[in-house]
Amino acid sequence: MQKSTKNSGAVIFQTSNIDSKIFVREQKGFFQRIRRSLGWILTILFMVIPFIQYQGEQAILFDLEVQKLNIFSMVLYPQDLFIFVLLLMFSAFALFFVSNKYGRIWCGYTCPQTIWTMMYLWVEHRVEGNRQAKMKLDKMPYGLKKVVTKVVKHTLWLLIAVITAAVFMSYFVPAHDLYLDLLTLKSSSLVNGWVIFFALCTYINAGWIREKMCEHMCPYSRFQSVMFNNNTKVIAYDVERGEQRGPRKINGEKPDHLGDCVDCNLCVQVCPVGIDIRNGLQYECISCGLCIDACDQTMDKFNYPRGLIKYSSINESANIEHANKKSINYAYALIMTIITVLSLLWIVNRSEFEVSVIKDRNVLYRETYDNLIENTFQMKIFNKSKHAAVFNVELEGLQHFIIADNQPIEVAPQERTIVMVTVLSPEDYQQKFTDFKFILHNSDGESELVTKTTFHGP
Repeated sequence: MQKSTKNSGAVIFQTSNIDSKIFVREQKGFFQRIRRSLGWILTILFMVIPFIQYQGEQAILFDLEVQKLNIFSMVLYPQDLFIFVLLLMFSAFALFFVSNKYGRIWCGYTCPQTIWTMMYLWVEHRVEGNRQAKMKLDKMPYGLKKVVTKVVKHTLWLLIAVITAAVFMSYFVPAHDLYLDLLTLKSSSLVNGWVIFFALCTYINAGWIREKMCEHMCPYSRFQSVMFNNNTKVIAYDVERGEQRGPRKINGEKPDHLGDCVDCNLCVQVCPVGIDIRNGLQYECISCGLCIDACDQTMDKFNYPRGLIKYSSINESANIEHANKKSINYAYALIMTIITVLSLLWIVNRSEFEVSVIKDRNVLYRETYDNLIENTFQMKIFNKSKHAAVFNVELEGLQHFIIADNQPIEVAPQERTIVMVTVLSPEDYQQKFTDFKFILHNSDGESELVTKTTFHGP
């Protein structure tokens, strides 16, 4: 593991080579209460949301079969993907904003990989015991005790993985039907296949890969350095106060040549990625705060002030005044505000109906027995709402033209209706082309659809 060097001008990321298995020590404390509370809240929301009902249907459902997304009363289709682009842009800039100010707290507190890994570690602690017991068990030759313990642990891991996969699938298959079919073994092979796939992903990621996902597979750990500056709050070890580190008696006097660090290595033992934060900031650090809680606990035992390891910026550690780096934060805030305004405008102006008109290209026009010019148009009306709609069709831009057999058009909810509309000219019509508009009025008076096209003549 490489040690860090002091540099007041930039954030330096150190690398660490971790080849041995990491045995994580269980730790409690202030930051862990925050992390666990957030983990519980997000996990419960993840499991409960598919059961929320709205007007007799699942409130949030990605229906891939018909390519639509139900969000309460709103139904989104592929042509509504612009709102997803805005949402992803907002999420990205929000992540940049948070990273610029507080480092990788997303990774340490709310990332699903971290939450499920900590969940699996909790099970491991309950089944195999504390860190020393786990290390002892790992070195033991395989016997009845070791096999039974490992089987129990991996069975619980697989159970959590299957439940996680089933919950995830309930966002794509109605939850009540999904769980009933899974419990009665009546689910389709497609659903079973996806449940098995997501269960294996959860089991492997949280149980086996763990920190390697954050170190080698997650792109966020790689580009995080671009977001950091000397005012970013990261987990930092106070070198001047802590060094020279060394053991001492709890109730004894601190030797003059030693700092506050008692070299207990608890900060290393509790770290889920196995780094030593005392060697400087390393890209593997996920800012989970476990080392802070462990160090504060040790400082309390020795009656030393807390904060030997804490969230701090480089400028704060070097007692440098807060540099004027707010422009980037203002830029992020401005971009997020613009995206929010665009999203609200899109939602307000979004129509639940779409209309398109295609001119009959086989016959541009026909002459009737009454010496009238006839054009036929194919009209497609798409009702994206959850209610039936009736439209009356009018013409704009064509004087004295009529629509043959003009009847109201009924469109079922979330259906596409295709009708043929025939437009007839007056007797004296001699123009070759005339642009006009179809105006469709919803019978409830709330929606008006307009589409342009061209009338062809001789």
